[in-house]
Amino acid sequence: MTALTLSTAAAPGLRADAIVIGVAKGSNGPSVAPGAEAVDKAYDGRLAGVLETLGASGAEGEVTKLPAPSGFKAPVVVAVGLGAEPDKDAGFDGEALRRAAGAAARALAGAKKAAFALPLAEAADAGAVAEGVLLGAYAFDAYKESAKETKGAKGAKGAKGAKGNGKAPLAEAALLGGKPRDKAYKAAIERAAAVSEELNRARDLVNTPPNDLDPEAFAAVAQTAAKEHGIKVQVLDEKALTKGGYGGILGVGAGSASGPRLVKLSYTSPKAKKSLAFVGKGITYDSGGISLKPAGHNETMKCDMAGAAAVFAAVVAAARLGLEVNVTGWLALAENMPSGSATRPGDVLRMYSGKTVEVLNTDAEGRLVLADALWAASQEKPDAIIDVATLTGAMMLALGSRTYGVMANDDAFRSAVYEAAEEVGEPAWPMPMPEHLRKGLDSATADMANMGERMGGGLVAGLFLREFVGEGIAWAHLDIAGPAFNEGAPFGYTPKGGTGTAVRTLVRVAELAAAGELG
Repeated sequence: MTALTLSTAAAPGLRADAIVIGVAKGSNGPSVAPGAEAVDKAYDGRLAGVLETLGASGAEGEVTKLPAPSGFKAPVVVAVGLGAEPDKDAGFDGEALRRAAGAAARALAGAKKAAFALPLAEAADAGAVAEGVLLGAYAFDAYKESAKETKGAKGAKGAKGAKGNGKAPLAEAALLGGKPRDKAYKAAIERAAAVSEELNRARDLVNTPPNDLDPEAFAAVAQTAAKEHGIKVQVLDEKALTKGGYGGILGVGAGSASGPRLVKLSYTSPKAKKSLAFVGKGITYDSGGISLKPAGHNETMKCDMAGAAAVFAAVVAAARLGLEVNVTGWLALAENMPSGSATRPGDVLRMYSGKTVEVLNTDAEGRLVLADALWAASQEKPDAIIDVATLTGAMMLALGSRTYGVMANDDAFRSAVYEAAEEVGEPAWPMPMPEHLRKGLDSATADMANMGERMGGGLVAGLFLREFVGEGIAWAHLDIAGPAFNEGAPFGYTPKGGTGTAVRTLVRVAELAAAGELG
């Protein structure tokens, strides 16, 4: 991972491969953002004009490179767009800084050191820039020909990223204008490093090919991390799942040669006053089962465990940050495959809660594994439960590929989770749970079916999950089907492939709970 330092050095005298500055989009053209005064002075105060001549506008994510002025020890200045110029008395928000830093870090792949002269008005700004750098510098090419480590998850080393044929990530980033002796600044950098490293670990898991990341391998990765960070871990294999009556997880995994797992990760703090449970959908590959997905819809289905990856990363991050809250993560892991032993449409499963579910579509499998894990989490009576899942294509149709939906059984809790997502820069949107859609889940054969009305399918899935949440427990459901895997070009600090979405939201919710400020 890119090394971070806070520096009080002046940009002209710093030895680096590049100096990164911010440029805002103003009404009269680009303007140089605070933090780059020394650089602008070296251009005789005409840097904005030079950038405009080169075609720069200050638009978000725009990167313009130009030779550094005479006397600079860095050969290149990299101007990155921050988007619209803020109001006179307002600074740039954290997400603008995060995205700009990420775009610059991606553009500087292969560089050994870069100095970031972006606006740092307060410690939170330093944390945002640090996150942007660490997330933007991410790369995954562990399976390229010249990669040093290609064992994947089964080798317990996982994908390390940026060791193959592509350029190595930016090695070191110095944040100019930082305050190395200020405890708030140091804490912001340390937090950014812990959260970003775990988020990038989630990305690695999502990107790992399914032949290297089956349920057993994922569980092994979780066990290794838990041991390293003092987290208690319990893994239920097929035998334990059968004995416990986890019919949903077993039913989904029945068609695969790789058996399912339910992994419980428990981080506890002696000062905790609140407890949270995070539940993640972990379908390590989703063929659709007997209800087989058509060609063109299964090539990226290694990402169907992104919810479990996010939960895993969030629990480890909470442990690394020493948050004063108890956090339990439940990873519902299975591979959904067609075979002679696979669950068929029309089969009835008896869930861990005791409810029976008629399976009308084996490609609506995520809600089945989540149902068992939600009920298991409910038995411990946490103060709140949040599940995370790449659950429905319907949510992508509703919100697109960059925004996830938030549903809940409590309006105040839904608002709190949504606001946490907005605060950390993860686009989300509150979604309703219309009661009239619940009737569509009725079954003539079983207590309920795993499918309901086609229209509003994402909301129907939320209503299904609600049936397996214990009474009196606040619960939220994050459907991350859209933003979990970026099939397009990289942007900001978001790479192509696994994104690690929802990790930062979960960590922020845990921080709020620790501070007694959660809804």
